[in-house]
Amino acid sequence: MACNGALPRLCKYLLEQDFPGMRIGPEPTTDSFTAVMHGDQEGLIPGNALVVDPRKPFRKLNNFGNAFLNRLVCAQLPNSVLESISVIDTPGILSGEKQRISRGYDFAAVLEWFAERVDRIILLFDAHKLDISDEFSEVIRALKNHEDKMRVVLNKADQIQTQQLMRVYGALMWSLGKIINTPEVVRVYTGSFWSHPLCVPDNRKLFEAEEQDLFKDIQSLPRYAALRKLNDLIKRARLAKEQLQGHDLTKFPSLKAKLIDMVDDMLSNDIAQLMALVRQEESQQQSEVVRGGAFDGTVNGPFGHGYGEGAGEGIDEPEWVVARDKPLYDEIFYTLCPINGKVTGANAKKEMIKSKLPNIVLGKIWRLADIDRDGMLDDEEFALANHLIKVKLEGHELPDTLPPHLIPPSKKKAPE
Repeated sequence: MACNGALPRLCKYLLEQDFPGMRIGPEPTTDSFTAVMHGDQEGLIPGNALVVDPRKPFRKLNNFGNAFLNRLVCAQLPNSVLESISVIDTPGILSGEKQRISRGYDFAAVLEWFAERVDRIILLFDAHKLDISDEFSEVIRALKNHEDKMRVVLNKADQIQTQQLMRVYGALMWSLGKIINTPEVVRVYTGSFWSHPLCVPDNRKLFEAEEQDLFKDIQSLPRYAALRKLNDLIKRARLAKEQLQGHDLTKFPSLKAKLIDMVDDMLSNDIAQLMALVRQEESQQQSEVVRGGAFDGTVNGPFGHGYGEGAGEGIDEPEWVVARDKPLYDEIFYTLCPINGKVTGANAKKEMIKSKLPNIVLGKIWRLADIDRDGMLDDEEFALANHLIKVKLEGHELPDTLPPHLIPPSKKKAPE
């Protein structure tokens, strides 16, 4: 994951601790590339030592010279978040008169090197001082062909009022649209990604939803890393083919037919088999996500994402939250001709489709509500299904599995 120089604050927010060499200030505080990685011992590794370490993937950075290596450092620390991902913090982007200062190395080329190898590129903007300088434009152009990896964070959005935030967001999208030449609009996450109290709390729910989306995006990176590497391999092969189309192939040394056949076989068969293996590996590692630090707060407790609203309502209450509206649901239940205390799937469906939710959503609700998997719903399961329909209609996401606090009292196992 690569970001511009505002990363230290965001990185501290994700790790929930400082990392060696971290400096935070109102202006870009570093002209260094910092690789934040997992290590048993906390400390810093200078660039010249880093590029000769066979355990680290930075050996080819040696080609950028001493001026760059003097500005390269690896910060290691034993943090559980870093067991799944590593973070590359790039130097702060220069603006104004500072842009005339020479960095002493090919800044854009280094960024392109990292862009080819990372899984996610995050560009950070401060909402209260939005500025896309000439150097920032140059940086984004250096990331050409990697737009699919790119995300934007509009940080410190709590420092401005809602109406002004709308204008800032619109201005940012307009400016990015002129530089990032893609049909799809780049994803922008708006919020306040640090641990300070919100200055303007009016948009708390928006910020929580945006943070949840950003966390989900980052947490998914380890699960799909192999597939992205394979995608990059195929993309490079296609780029090489496009480059060769503009050359006079008669000037190339003659190629052996056997070698051509081997390449064709690799593209036609080996890549397809490798893709199948990657898919199989992914299906076996669905639980592989980023854990620890701030990510743990997105799973458990009343302030985790998905709790306190929607399916998380009632998590900290002693009574079953669905019981509040169960008398209303019972009235409907007994009009559906229950047999031995249960309504059939066909009769339940007639009622559930009145919500006008698509079948794919109602199917998920059915799977969550039909706890004993008998294809029918008793009065508690029917009430639960209607509660989940209400949750979805109010704009909340459904849980992938039924949280313990939503399980009907009669379905809970007695403690052994």
